[in-house]
Amino acid sequence: MDNRRKKRLTYFTTGLIFLLSGVEYAVILPTIWRYLQTLDAEPYFLGLTLSAFSLSGLLSGPLFGHWSDRRRAIKKIILFGNLFEIVGNLMYFMGYSKWLLLSSRFVAGIGSGIGSSIFGVLTRCTAPEDRANVFATVMACRQAGLLIGPAFNIFLRLSDFHVGPFLVDKYTSPGLFMCLMWTLLQPVVVFMYWDLPPIENVKAKNRLINSNEEKTEQELVKDEDESNEEEKPLMSSQEMVGSYGSVVRSSPLKNHTSPASNGTMNHISTPPSPMPPETNKSSFFTCSMMREFLKEEVVVLLAAQFITLFNQTALETMVTPLTQKYFNFGELENSVMYCLAGGVVIAGFLFVRWLSRHVAERVVLVIGLSIANISCIWCLIFLANPRGDYPWQLTEFIIGIFLQVVGLPFVAVSQVSLFSKITSEKTQGFSQGVRRSVGGLATILGPLWAGGLTENMYIMMGVMMGLLVMLSVMVAFSYNQLVEPAVEEELDCLENEDSTCRQSTEEQ
Repeated sequence: MDNRRKKRLTYFTTGLIFLLSGVEYAVILPTIWRYLQTLDAEPYFLGLTLSAFSLSGLLSGPLFGHWSDRRRAIKKIILFGNLFEIVGNLMYFMGYSKWLLLSSRFVAGIGSGIGSSIFGVLTRCTAPEDRANVFATVMACRQAGLLIGPAFNIFLRLSDFHVGPFLVDKYTSPGLFMCLMWTLLQPVVVFMYWDLPPIENVKAKNRLINSNEEKTEQELVKDEDESNEEEKPLMSSQEMVGSYGSVVRSSPLKNHTSPASNGTMNHISTPPSPMPPETNKSSFFTCSMMREFLKEEVVVLLAAQFITLFNQTALETMVTPLTQKYFNFGELENSVMYCLAGGVVIAGFLFVRWLSRHVAERVVLVIGLSIANISCIWCLIFLANPRGDYPWQLTEFIIGIFLQVVGLPFVAVSQVSLFSKITSEKTQGFSQGVRRSVGGLATILGPLWAGGLTENMYIMMGVMMGLLVMLSVMVAFSYNQLVEPAVEEELDCLENEDSTCRQSTEEQ
């Protein structure tokens, strides 16, 4: 099988993974509140259960990411992570008590941590100019799952039968359905997913092939010269190879040494430099990571990740009780609502994918923040205390939710793409794990914040508005830094980090 087909099948499987994650969210969220009510759960338990999924993903994301950075192969990591999704959804289906339901979401959330490994691999396997398009497509797959999920819920709500001692109804069927879906995904990953080589390895291989071809041509030309110049092809070969290795450092000395000493020097320069001890490696890794995550632009993007997801999950947690209170929505109406919102978000991701080819990511980020601010102001005015009769209240609600979901793709794609460009490609798995952990922390605190303030909407919406204003100010002051660094700057930065971290290691 050729590499192009392997790459397509791998991207297809990656999209399928994110599609199922969206389907899982869409089939569980509309019914989990009533499911908890049947188990005599208190209102705050909704926030705890939703946050448990994010908490485990927060903890597992960096671990999976660091694991993939060390192995540079994530096929087995994906298979391992999917086992937690299978077990967690099976526990959700069993649903003996509210605590088992809480534990089921925690276990399933561990499997969601493989997303950091996948984003790390996508970063290493795609060119910077194509990264926003790839990320937008992958995120659109998850939103497609959010669109398809409610359609499954329309049929799952009709379930009413037993599997052994377990009842399959409209509340437990989503768990059984997702358990089967994640189980079917395992053979798809086994047969249709390949660990693609990093793009720099492919470029290096092409350069090496071109270099060998040039070297062969030069040797053929020099072979036609006089017999007393037989050593010249060897010297040329060493000089060309030296451009890829450590021999180049000894080449200036060749003009001041005898031929006998040249052989000795080449012999000495050939072995690779000794690797530092494990303690020095860990100290260097820790120091470089601290310097990287404390950069101004990285802090701004992590803040964007946290604030947007905090506001999004807070509104999502508030939506179901709000529709039940003011509009008397049931499972069917909530499923249709999520289905329509998913369609709007997919259209937004497709538009952002087109827009990212024509404008910089930071411009897309500013557009998304502008829409998010307008959405939050609207919700603060009209949803905190709905006015008018039923049709007017429903109109206010629809406009607020529409503005929220429209702005999401702009912020999500731009900050992920920018983050992958301003952080080191060698540790993308760990870096993406940290980014997703920050998002996981937001999705923990967002439901907890909204779940306890459903009766105090002004406080809840006011804090969300304040966070958005703070983020907008941060982006405005750091706008010039939100660009991909030049290659020379990256090399200088790496050299400075190397020398600084080695000095701190020697002092220790």
